[in-house]
Amino acid sequence: MIRVQVTGFRIQGRLRSTLAVVVGVLLSGVLAASAIEPFQFESEVQEKRFRALAEEIRCTVCQNQSLADSDAPLAQDLRRELFAMLQDGRSDMEIRDFMVQRYGDFVLYRPPLAAHTILLWAGPIILLLIALGSTIVIVRRRRKAL
Repeated sequence: MIRVQVTGFRIQGRLRSTLAVVVGVLLSGVLAASAIEPFQFESEVQEKRFRALAEEIRCTVCQNQSLADSDAPLAQDLRRELFAMLQDGRSDMEIRDFMVQRYGDFVLYRPPLAAHTILLWAGPIILLLIALGSTIVIVRRRRKAL
């Protein structure tokens, strides 16, 4: 038993309640993790493909999380569907195409370069050029003012 005396105040009760909360949180995490059924893959290659695709496909209801990272019900359904498609022998490209047809280009972390996605690819470069141009203009004006 740990007893700590701090200026006449015993924190033994607080330590016990804090420890109980920590143990409760850890146990609930273990129970939640054990509720997820692991998939039985036919080979290690298939498991690697599953993991790569789950990391590459975005959960459509989460804030910037992949299927592998998300615990959302939709992500769980999509992981099951991804597993079923791998079991059916579909290629990675077929699986990606299915997801894009169903959810749009947003579902991919690396959307294809196309007319409707050009802003996604060029946007950061355009913003950088605008910021650089603005900085140059401001610096030149201040030099002339001095």
